[in-house]
Amino acid sequence: MSEPISGGTAVGVAGAAAFKAVGGPAAVAAGASGLAAIVVMIMMKPRSTAEWAVALISTVVGSVTGGAAVVQYFGLQAWTHEYIGLVALFGLVFSCGLPAWAIVRWLFNWIEKRKDKDLAEVVDDVRDAVAGGKHG
Repeated sequence: MSEPISGGTAVGVAGAAAFKAVGGPAAVAAGASGLAAIVVMIMMKPRSTAEWAVALISTVVGSVTGGAAVVQYFGLQAWTHEYIGLVALFGLVFSCGLPAWAIVRWLFNWIEKRKDKDLAEVVDDVRDAVAGGKHG
């Protein structure tokens, strides 16, 4: 029985072979992570080269780890056996990477505002933020 990915052409056969060589689920994670990083960096333009690198890394890591966590939590591993399941997982992994850069950026901005404080003051700020106001 022929593979649904390969259309019988040389390009289709080569594409299917490359897809299998990389590993279908790994290729899905890599592709979705890359696209999520591009979308995030277009929407929230990095202010520096360092911020660009952090955006790329955090979005890719957020896609892969967040996607894996969602797949594990909902038991979606069986989707990797079907082409359409891989397409669905591609979207899932893509979606998991989108908030990662924003969360990292917010965290770094929060840290930057407190760069001149000592550890005790930062701990107090964290307590205040978690409690929703000043503590006694």
